[in-house]
Amino acid sequence: MQDPSEMPRAFAAAWNARDAGALAALFAADADFVNVVGLWWHDREAIRAAHDYGLRGMFRNSTLKIGRVKHRDLGDVAVIHARLHLAGQVAPDGSAADRRSTVITFVMHRRDGEWLCVAAQNTDIVPGAESHVAGDGVLSPADYR
Repeated sequence: MQDPSEMPRAFAAAWNARDAGALAALFAADADFVNVVGLWWHDREAIRAAHDYGLRGMFRNSTLKIGRVKHRDLGDVAVIHARLHLAGQVAPDGSAADRRSTVITFVMHRRDGEWLCVAAQNTDIVPGAESHVAGDGVLSPADYR
């Protein structure tokens, strides 16, 4: 990538094409990726393998759309926040899951004129919640207002 703000669009394009290889190529070899439930992948190959698994399984019918994007330029580093909208996920019982939205953070680093993602974290948006409360091994959304 020549511009780090291309990352959300490139990520969504690879996702929608079901191309885990193209998605992983957006990341540095030693990149980290934390998904919405806290699974943490520690390199490009792990990121590729995890997305390949998901894109062939639970996300096989999904589409990812980009919402608001915020770009913060820090020289050879940039931080990109993007709202993502996911539709078409397959639930464990095979039915269609409801739509959901996330905020993903990409930390981009420029090396030799090319931008690659060195870290990403995806966080589910839970409408009406301020936090989660742990109890009996389950996290439940909570609103303290």
